[in-house]
Amino acid sequence: MGDEKQSLESFWMPFTGNRAFKKNPRLVARSKGMFYYTPDGREILDMVAGLWCCAAGHGHPRIVEAIQAQAAEMYYAPPFGWGHPAAFEIAETLAKLTPEGMNHVFFTNSGSESVDTALKIALAYQKERGQPSRTRLIGRERGYHGVGFGGISVGGIPYNRKQFSNSMIPGVDHLPHTHLLDRNAYSRGLPEHGVELADELERILILHDPSNVAAVIVEPIAGSAGVLVPPKGYLKRLREICDKHDILLIFDEVITGFGRLGANFAAQAFDVIPDMITSAKGLTSGTVPMGAVFMRDEIYNEFMSKPGAAIEFFHGYTYSAHPLAVAACKAAQQVYADEGLFQRAADMAPVFEDALHSMKGEPNVIDIRNYGLMGAVEFAPIEGQPGARGAAHIQACFEAGLMVRVTGDTIAFSPPLILEESHIQQAVETFRTVLRA
Repeated sequence: MGDEKQSLESFWMPFTGNRAFKKNPRLVARSKGMFYYTPDGREILDMVAGLWCCAAGHGHPRIVEAIQAQAAEMYYAPPFGWGHPAAFEIAETLAKLTPEGMNHVFFTNSGSESVDTALKIALAYQKERGQPSRTRLIGRERGYHGVGFGGISVGGIPYNRKQFSNSMIPGVDHLPHTHLLDRNAYSRGLPEHGVELADELERILILHDPSNVAAVIVEPIAGSAGVLVPPKGYLKRLREICDKHDILLIFDEVITGFGRLGANFAAQAFDVIPDMITSAKGLTSGTVPMGAVFMRDEIYNEFMSKPGAAIEFFHGYTYSAHPLAVAACKAAQQVYADEGLFQRAADMAPVFEDALHSMKGEPNVIDIRNYGLMGAVEFAPIEGQPGARGAAHIQACFEAGLMVRVTGDTIAFSPPLILEESHIQQAVETFRTVLRA
C-alpha cells in the first residue's frame, strides 16, 4: 500500500480533494461498453458517461480503429496557415447537425476553450460591426462555463470564482439561477414555475444600458450545478429579450450537445436558436480532446467582409482540428448516426425518468429532476457539513459498483446513449441500496 500511495502523489488531480482521494482512491483501469473496470477487475456501471462525454459508451471498435489509423497516417498538422482535408470535411458534417443558418465552426480542444473562444468572437464581432461599446457579458448564477478566465467570469459557481475574485474579466453581470426548489421539486421535464426569472435580464439591461452589452451566455440545462432544468418558456423569453436589444445569445452545450437530450442540440430540443453554440465532450464521445464553436452565418460573414487577405480573427490553438481529434469526431458522428443513438436517447428518456423518480421517498431525498438522459437526485445536507452526504454517497456507489457524479449534495446521472433498460434497473437498485444502508 505504501508503494501505491507513492505512485499517486505526483499527480495534482483536477477538481478533486487530493488528500482525501489518495487515502481512499477510486481507480479504473479499463472500460468497455457501459462499464469501467477497476485494477483488480471489479465491474463499475458507468451512469455518467465518464464525465458527461462518452455518449457511444467505451471502447467502440469503429472509433478506436479510426484513431489508430489516423495516428499511423499523420498524427499532427499545423492549423495556422495550413490545413488537412479531413478538418474541412468534418466541419461540413457538423454544420449539418446545427440549427439552420449555422454553417461555420471554429475548432478548440475543450469546453473551456470553446467558451472563451465564443466570448472573444462575441466581443470582436461587436467591434467588427461598428458597435465597440458592446463589451459587457452576462452569465448566470450557478452556471458553469469552464475554467478559463472568461469562463469563470461569466460562470456563477462560487468556489470556481473565490480564489480568483480580483483577476476575473471586468464588465460581467449575472442572471439569477432558476432552481426554485420550493416551487418545482420533483418536476418531470421542464418545471412549471420560473419563466419570470428571464425578465431579470431586462432589469440588468436597464442598469447597464443594452448598447453596452455584447452577449448573454447560459447552459440550456445547467449540468455541473446539478442538472438545473430551465422552466417552461424561460429560454424562449431570453431569446426574445436578446432579439429586442440586438444582443447575442450563446448556448453552452458542452454537456447537452450531441444527443444528450434526444436531439442534435438543446437548441433544437427546446426550439430556441441561439447565435452561437459551444460544444466539446460528446463531439468525439470523449475519446480525444476536442471542442467546437458554431455561429450564425452573419457573425462569420462580418469577419470575412473586410477587404484584403489579413488574418480576420487573431485567435486559435496549436491543436485546433488536430488530426486524431478529427478522426475520432468523424467516427463518433458516424456511430451516432448509424446506430441511431440520438433517437435511442429520446426513446430511453421516459424509462430513465420513471426509474429516477422512483427514488422519491428514499432517505434524505428532497428533489429529483430530469430531462432527456440527464437527471439528478438532491439530498438534504447534513447540518453544518454541506456536501458531506453527497461525498459519502459517491464513495458508497463506487464500492457498490456504480459510477455517478456528485455536485454538493446532489448526485447526477448522464449515462452513455447506448444504455439499455437493464442498465437503468441495475443503477436504480444499486443506488437505492446505497441510500438505505
